[in-house]
Amino acid sequence: MKDEEKKKRSRSSFSPQHSALIPSLVRVFCAVELPVEVRTRAADHIARLRDAVQGVRASWERAEKLHITLKFLGEIAPNRLQALSDAASLAAQNTQPFTLALEGAGAFPTRGLPRILWLGINDSSGTLAMLQSHLEEECERAGFAREERPFHPHLTIARIRAPQAARQLARLHQEIGFEAIDFRVTEIVLMRSELGTGGSRYTEISRHRFKIEDSE
Repeated sequence: MKDEEKKKRSRSSFSPQHSALIPSLVRVFCAVELPVEVRTRAADHIARLRDAVQGVRASWERAEKLHITLKFLGEIAPNRLQALSDAASLAAQNTQPFTLALEGAGAFPTRGLPRILWLGINDSSGTLAMLQSHLEEECERAGFAREERPFHPHLTIARIRAPQAARQLARLHQEIGFEAIDFRVTEIVLMRSELGTGGSRYTEISRHRFKIEDSE
């Protein structure tokens, strides 16, 4: 009897520990990654701002996390990841490699205390906007909610947490500006975002290369 009781206790204690390893929801987004040289330029700009303005409370984006968000889906069930990945793949198949430029510097909101510092995205060909539109359409067909807000691509580099020196920081950010740097886009990435005490951590789920050959 004692051996049988030990086995029952062993089975019941293992089950919740094992199920805890499987997340009930996964926080995900689709994005365009940036080349190393572009992230390095952005990181240099961030470092210059941090050194120049003291006493500001802000969360600065790390260089390795910089990306252009195409669609943020929030938390979804893990069994929906394949459908989302398939939607991203279909959107990629309808897109040809293209060039973007990271240039310009600004802050949100435009009036009042600034809360977000950003770098601009120049989509001169309009292909990024078309890619995002294709992605929205494929995601909607797969049963995911469409984003109702207009698509305004940008690169968030800081979130200001307190009013002290906020205007000074935003003013310097815009006065320095950001000289344009071009880069090619050849794929989109589905990413998982895990929130923690040290900030969010990103993990690649799937990668979807454009199917049309790049002629450049």
